[in-house]
Amino acid sequence: MGKILGRYILREVATSWLVVMGVLLVILLANQVAAVLERAAASQFPHGVVLELIYLGMLQYLGFLVPVGLLLGIVLALGRLYHDSELAAALACGVRPATLYGGVIGLGVVLAAGLAAVTLFVAPGATAQALTLRNAAVRAGQFAPLQPGTFRAFGGGSAVVYAEKVDPDGTLHDVFVERNQGPDVEVDVARSAMHTVSPDGSTQAITLLDGESLAGVPGSPQFRIMHWTENFVPFRVPPAKSIVTDLDAQPTAALLASPDPKRQAELQWRISMPLMCIVLTVLAVPLSRLKPRQGRYARVWLAAVIWLVYSNLVTAGQTWIGHGTIPVALGLWWVHAAVILLALAVIFAPRIAQRLRYRPAEAA
Repeated sequence: MGKILGRYILREVATSWLVVMGVLLVILLANQVAAVLERAAASQFPHGVVLELIYLGMLQYLGFLVPVGLLLGIVLALGRLYHDSELAAALACGVRPATLYGGVIGLGVVLAAGLAAVTLFVAPGATAQALTLRNAAVRAGQFAPLQPGTFRAFGGGSAVVYAEKVDPDGTLHDVFVERNQGPDVEVDVARSAMHTVSPDGSTQAITLLDGESLAGVPGSPQFRIMHWTENFVPFRVPPAKSIVTDLDAQPTAALLASPDPKRQAELQWRISMPLMCIVLTVLAVPLSRLKPRQGRYARVWLAAVIWLVYSNLVTAGQTWIGHGTIPVALGLWWVHAAVILLALAVIFAPRIAQRLRYRPAEAA
């Protein structure tokens, strides 16, 4: 009978975890889509790149979602079973807690193993691929034809070009160009223009026809106005980044071989995510225990607060290791130890309080 109850509880927890993960993934997907579309519109990414960047971004954030999803899933599922007195009845019938909760702990261990593979191997590769793809998309977008009615950045953001109308042959009409050269700002307005690219792709240019320029320092009364028939405005194309140097995109083997505190901090963070998954699973089982007449969602807010404190401590510890405030040998183990002590207090505090409460009566 205990095995049947254990499988029943495991099914309830797994179902609740899947629902919570689905909701969190929808929220993350909405944020990812908005961020990628905004960046794609600003840099004119190719259409096929957007979906791939969204997918790679979701892989990068799985390390955050799985621990909190598992914590909330366990608290919600066991909270319902406590609220409906199912677990109280099972425990009153003599079923051992290890039989009931063994499957839940096993689920946490399995998810932690999968999350370790994601954070140590899959996520760094996805981050490197996303950065490489984004750099290539930005460079490809720099050579895309100008679109009418949109602002376009050139020269690494030092200039902005706008055209009201674009003919099929590429001729621009009613063109606006704004350039920043230190404190000086120059604005060019032309009736028409042509957009050209050098053969080697290192330089772009806007050839303005029949217009005028206004140049000066914003806020200063001194400025100059020039009228011209033709004005050639070159833009230097920023060099492409062929090597990804971001720490979160470095392979785990490279982090293991480096004594650099920042690299060791990144390695500690990758190891902390699966450990967090196991620790939160152990903490969630006693945390979800409800008192009589408590609502089934009474412990959800406490679980959310614990996860926020836990994740913020891990992030702060990572920063401290990178800056040398905490020794690399100590790492983030102190954070997990503190939460484990909290879990032990949650597990054994009710028993200790009960024994202390009834000891005077037994003595009398």
